[in-house]
Amino acid sequence: MTVNDDATSSSAIDLPAVEHAHARIAPFIHFTPVIANSPLNDKVGARLYFKCENLQRAGVFKVRGAFNAIYSLTDAQAERGVVTSSSGNQAASVSLAARTRGIPAYIAMPRVALRSKVAAVERFGGNIVWVDAQGAVPTSAEYEQTAAAIQARTGASPVHPYNDSRTIAGQGSCTLEFLGQVPDLDLVLAPVGGGGLLAGTALTAKLLKPGIRVVGCEPEMADDAQRSFRAGHIIPQLQPRTIADGLRTSLGDLTFPLIRQYVDDIVTVSEDEIVTAMRLAWEVLKLVIEPSSAVPLAALLSGKLAARGKNVGIILSGGNVDLGSLPWLTKTSN
Repeated sequence: MTVNDDATSSSAIDLPAVEHAHARIAPFIHFTPVIANSPLNDKVGARLYFKCENLQRAGVFKVRGAFNAIYSLTDAQAERGVVTSSSGNQAASVSLAARTRGIPAYIAMPRVALRSKVAAVERFGGNIVWVDAQGAVPTSAEYEQTAAAIQARTGASPVHPYNDSRTIAGQGSCTLEFLGQVPDLDLVLAPVGGGGLLAGTALTAKLLKPGIRVVGCEPEMADDAQRSFRAGHIIPQLQPRTIADGLRTSLGDLTFPLIRQYVDDIVTVSEDEIVTAMRLAWEVLKLVIEPSSAVPLAALLSGKLAARGKNVGIILSGGNVDLGSLPWLTKTSN
């Protein structure tokens, strides 16, 4: 999916851009709560604070970037609608934001998308176009090809799921709120797929509080971000096999430089660790979170991070799960 130069310029992303994004989207999103839990604090040996984007509109942080991108468009640009590619959460978020603005949304989705996420897109009025894929899960290139074809046919304005300065600035608004709610955080954790949330989180956190540490968390079965971070160049995601469907995408050429500049480390967790964290969130926090959202908690529970004695902020990125096929009920983890 191609976007205009302003949308893909790293120079367009700074703290004022995040602050402007937050002001722009404030009428349309929830100011999500932060919760803490003493038993989990004791278990990890740290003070944990959970930013509940699972309680956000459409059940996911992605509405922040979607609303910012769509409400950044001029009336002339918006007239023909917007197009994005997504396995579900971005699709629902763009559909909701487009419906709110009164314009059409075209969504390139994989046929393997969760039924609950397809239903959300349909509920918000998005027009689904299925991605033709060689494998069971489309590659980033296959998503892009489908979205580009839609754009050529409709003239819709593209809203990239992560590789867009408007999207990244919108996602950064989550951490802008978070540090206002809990100013003394020592460490912030966020999941990473394409990198929009992690890039926005890290940029905002470091510019507001330079001494804070920011760590990205991803599945071992889709570890391209960690490998890219350590290699110093993007290593494409080719065959992700993780239950965390929102983290199967490759980093973008806009998100990656920001991650290299502002992120301190990226850690990975196993599929079983993701499922354990997801279930524990339900049992202890009484929150339904999706597998992608459980990855940072899994990193703490598995001891992949040195967090003892620290104030740790965890972004619970989303809560959209298929309740008919919870992983601990189906006994599968990939």
